[in-house]
Amino acid sequence: GAVNHDDVRNVLVKGDIFLNTSLTEAFCIAIVEAASCGLLVVSTRVGGVPEVLPEDMILMAEPRVRALTDALHEAIRLVKGGEQLPAEVCHERVARMYRWKDVAAKTEKVYDKVALEPAYTLTERLQRYRSGRPIAGILYALVAIANVLFLWLLELLRPAKDIDIVP
Repeated sequence: GAVNHDDVRNVLVKGDIFLNTSLTEAFCIAIVEAASCGLLVVSTRVGGVPEVLPEDMILMAEPRVRALTDALHEAIRLVKGGEQLPAEVCHERVARMYRWKDVAAKTEKVYDKVALEPAYTLTERLQRYRSGRPIAGILYALVAIANVLFLWLLELLRPAKDIDIVP
């Protein structure tokens, strides 16, 4: 059930293992919170999850029942054997990994890298969308075309030259 933000830590420290069974996930703050409280994390290997925590703080599994149960059994074995990292060590490592200044610097590097990427023409983008799976590629291309038409409509209704842009 739902837990008040102020109570999350108190709930997490009562456990030993945190199981995350997401099928899609960009960045899972819940596993960061769990690891910070000293729980051994078991998670599906989806999206950005493999990049969130170091390998010694998380057991990864493919998003299949058998893979998850195998990883969970391994986590139970590690916890019972006292082989997981101490809670204090986990907390300190997470605190070092996610300092705001460091997060901002990493984010800036990503934006700088993206800014150096070549700008594709509409035709090139549509070809890239279609190069994937045949049906999905066509759907992506149709969504992209609809998006471009919508942006053109917005430009007609409120031209970009009439909008103040921050330098």
